Amino acid sequence: MTTIDVSSLLSQMRRISSQADLPPANPIGEISPATKESFGNLLKQSIEGVAKTQEKAGQLAAGFERGDPGVDLAQVMIQGQKADLSFRAMTEVRNKMVDAYKEIMNMSL
Repeated sequence: MTTIDVSSLLSQMRRISSQADLPPANPIGEISPATKESFGNLLKQSIEGVAKTQEKAGQLAAGFERGDPGVDLAQVMIQGQKADLSFRAMTEVRNKMVDAYKEIMNMSL
């Protein structure tokens, strides 16, 4: 097993970062603008995304059933699978949130 000289490793890391000329990382406690979005808005947007995916799958299926020349079976199947996968993911997120809520409610104060 080899030993690592921490000071030489740190100096190498500093030298490489200075050569890369990268901006310093955000200090701990500083909030970037991207994290200021509320959780409720994020959840609403994801649910709307799932609904749009399902709507698009329904429209493609209806177009295929009508015999639309621009819609083929592969498109319908792929969009249907995307809608199914996004709905399953949303359901799993919901289940995890319900479990977390139940766990918080069972905590003693």
